[in-house]
Amino acid sequence: MQSDIISRKEIIVLVDEFYKKIKVDFTLGFIFNEVANVNWEKHLPIMYDFWENTLFYTGSYSGNPVNLHTHLHHLTPLNNTHFEQWNKLFVETVDEYFEGPNAELAKQRAISISQVLAQQITPTK
Repeated sequence: MQSDIISRKEIIVLVDEFYKKIKVDFTLGFIFNEVANVNWEKHLPIMYDFWENTLFYTGSYSGNPVNLHTHLHHLTPLNNTHFEQWNKLFVETVDEYFEGPNAELAKQRAISISQVLAQQITPTK
């Protein structure tokens, strides 16, 4: 039986494994690796803070995802396919490593956050 996400330790596993998939994904990899040219040593700890705050309300994250993704959208247009693939890979990663109430919450929050980002960044006309 898999365990639930109960601390930053599990969040680190989730984020690291998720971004391993992102880096090589046909739909999303180029956005992170080429367009955004992500510095992974800086990005991953920010994502640990983001998800720790998202699940446990630690106050450890203070960024603005809408502004960051809006900037990225100006560099390369993001669309529903990108957000759907991000959700698919995130949910898949959670399901591979974790189960329990916080794992379910992580999936729900990820989908909700991506929907808000998609609506903010790619509003329908």
